[in-house]
Amino acid sequence: MGTVDPRLDHLVYGVPDLGAGVRAVATLLGVDPVPGGRHPAQGTRNYLLGLGGRAYLEIIGPDPEATQPPSSFGLATLTAPRLVTWAIRVADIEGAVTAARIAGCDPGDVRPMSRRTPEGALLEWRLAKSEPRPRDGLIPFLIDWAAAQHPVETGLPEVRLRSLRAEHPDPDAVRADLRAVGAHLDLTTATTPKLLAAIEGPSGVVELS
Repeated sequence: MGTVDPRLDHLVYGVPDLGAGVRAVATLLGVDPVPGGRHPAQGTRNYLLGLGGRAYLEIIGPDPEATQPPSSFGLATLTAPRLVTWAIRVADIEGAVTAARIAGCDPGDVRPMSRRTPEGALLEWRLAKSEPRPRDGLIPFLIDWAAAQHPVETGLPEVRLRSLRAEHPDPDAVRADLRAVGAHLDLTTATTPKLLAAIEGPSGVVELS
């Protein structure tokens, strides 16, 4: 079982069909995800589940109402649901990006993001994220919520993240990049890169990958 980085903010579970993906997650975990909101600039929409503490699961897919294809997380070419990446919280995102670059890993430029909740409230945050995803999504992107309300503070239905681990053909290279961004992820060697999360709900423990 892989230990969980205490700065984990959220896991990103990409789905090619949002409705079908949300129903599948609800069936697997025994808890219904709730609507998060739309990201009009990216052509995406998400649903959320709490994972315990200040972490959550984001189920994200193409927004059925969008007029352009999704532009993040490789969703435009995704053919099956998968954990595409994860995010860690940072308090000083500019400083974290600078430190990571000095250490040899570029997490991407800092940019503002926002979405409207189903109730119409505006959530704003900043993140540093590269596309395509570094090391097949095993290197987390950085997120800084600043004074914004964190999604788990809205009272999300909750399951429990029991472990987070990954597989990669070159785990030493992944570990070097993880150190550069100040993140921890248990790694083993395998042919295919994969992020794996053991999540416990009323239906028992399920491993998402």
